[in-house]
Amino acid sequence: MTRAETLLWRCLKADRLAGLAFRRQTPMGNYIADFVAHSHKLIVELDGESHDFEERIRHDERRDQWFASRGYRVLRFTNDDVMKNLEGVVLSILAAAEPGAPLSLTLPRKGGGNPSIDASLTNAKDVEK
Repeated sequence: MTRAETLLWRCLKADRLAGLAFRRQTPMGNYIADFVAHSHKLIVELDGESHDFEERIRHDERRDQWFASRGYRVLRFTNDDVMKNLEGVVLSILAAAEPGAPLSLTLPRKGGGNPSIDASLTNAKDVEK
């Protein structure tokens, strides 16, 4: 795993992200999803510099179409997005997991955020009564 993947995985593993159960490096058909939450049919892909080449871009598009044909929604981020704006990436993932979320989301600016999404960053069981 890249450094960015490791950093994001720390946020996603063990249902830490509002109870979403993500798996990493999951084989699906002829592809491997970087991170997948089957319960929400949500896939998160992190792309590094090797994804900047035309052949790789076409491969990624075919992969994303294959996932979509099976009802999965694919969010794509760069390693740079994670390293420079982890909070924004996490908020985008949370927003995409919400029922009725739009098909494309913009990445929130670092330090910004949506208060309604921020409130859902923790599980209800984590809040003291």
